[in-house]
Amino acid sequence: MKKIDRTKLTLGIAAPVLAIVAALLITSVIILATGKDPLHAYAVMVDFGSKSDSQVWIINKAVPYYLSALAVAIGFRMNLFNIGVDGQYRIAAFFAAVVGGALTLPGFLQIPLIIIVAMLVGSVWAGIAGVLKTTRGVSEVITTIMLNSIAAAVIGYFLQEGRLAVKDGNLFHTPDLPASSHFFTIPTQPDPLDGFLVVAAVVGVAYWFVLGRTRFGFDLRTVGRSESAAQAGGVSVKRMVITSMLLSGAAAGLIGMPTLLGVSYNYGTDFPVGIGFTGIAIALLGRNHPLGMAAGALLWGFLERTGTQLEFEDYEQEIVGVMQGVIVLCVVIAYEVVRRYGLRIQQRKVGEELAAQARKTDKAEVSA
Repeated sequence: MKKIDRTKLTLGIAAPVLAIVAALLITSVIILATGKDPLHAYAVMVDFGSKSDSQVWIINKAVPYYLSALAVAIGFRMNLFNIGVDGQYRIAAFFAAVVGGALTLPGFLQIPLIIIVAMLVGSVWAGIAGVLKTTRGVSEVITTIMLNSIAAAVIGYFLQEGRLAVKDGNLFHTPDLPASSHFFTIPTQPDPLDGFLVVAAVVGVAYWFVLGRTRFGFDLRTVGRSESAAQAGGVSVKRMVITSMLLSGAAAGLIGMPTLLGVSYNYGTDFPVGIGFTGIAIALLGRNHPLGMAAGALLWGFLERTGTQLEFEDYEQEIVGVMQGVIVLCVVIAYEVVRRYGLRIQQRKVGEELAAQARKTDKAEVSA
C-alpha cells in the first residue's frame, strides 16, 4: 500500500512540474524567436506582479475567473461541455441589473435579490440546453453556442434608450443600482479587495463538498463516466443532465456580480465579455479541482496584469496570449501523458501479480 501511495504521489507531482517546465521552455523559445530575452521578461513579470497594488488587482480579477471556471467544471464533471457560460452570465447580469435598478430596498434584501435573479436567469438559460439534449438529443455544444448569440441579441435589443436602458454619452446602460446594492469590500492597501471573494470561496467549498462528498455528486460523476452503468444503478440520466446544466447556469449567473455590485453598478455596452471562455481554459488548467482552478485563476490574473508591463519593455503585446495558450496546452498534455504512464504501471503490476498467481497454481498442481 505504501508503495502504491508513493507512486500516486510521484505521478501527481510529476504532471504539474512537467507542465510548468514545458510551458517555460516553449514560451522561452517563442520569445527568443522575436529577438527578446525571455529571462528579462520573466524578471519583469515577477517584479511587477509582486507589488502590492498588482496583488490586489490580480486577486480581484481572479474572482470572476474562478466563478466562471466552477460553472464550466460542473458540466465537465458530468461530461458535458457547457460552452455557453459566457452568454449565461451576461444575460443573467443584464436582467439582474434591470431588476436591481428598478427597486430600492434595504441592502440585506436588495443584494440577495439581485444575486438570486442572476442565478435564476443563468440557470434557466443553461437549462434550455439540458432540456434539448434530453428530449431531442441535441448536443449541448451546439445549443449553448447558439444560446450565446441569442443572449447577445436579446441584450442588444433591450439595451437601448426607451426600452430598458438610458443613454450616457456614447454608452447605453441600465439604470444605476441604488447605494444599498453596493457590495462590501475588504480594506487593504493600497486598494480594497472585492468582498465577492468571500462568496467565491464559499461557492468553491460547496462545489467540493457537493460533488465530492454527497450521493448526488457521486451520481453526477457516475453519469459522466458511464451513462449505462449509472442507469443500471438506478440513476436517472436525463434528470442528472438537466440538473447539472441548471447548476452550471446558476454558477454562471454569479460571474458578473463582482462587476455589477462592486464596479459598474449597471449593465452597459462596456460590461466585460469573454469571461465564460476564459473559464473553460482555467477549468482545464485546474483539472476541475477547486484549488487547482483557484491557482489557475490567479495565474491568469497575474499574466494579464504583468503583460501590460511587458509592453512598456518593448515586448510584443500578444506574448501574454501566447503564454496562456501554451500553459493550457502543456497542462492538458502533461496530465494525459502522466495518466497514461500511470495506467501502464498499473497494467504491468496487475500482469505481474497474475503471472505470479499462475506460477503458484502450476506448482500446486505439480505437487499434487
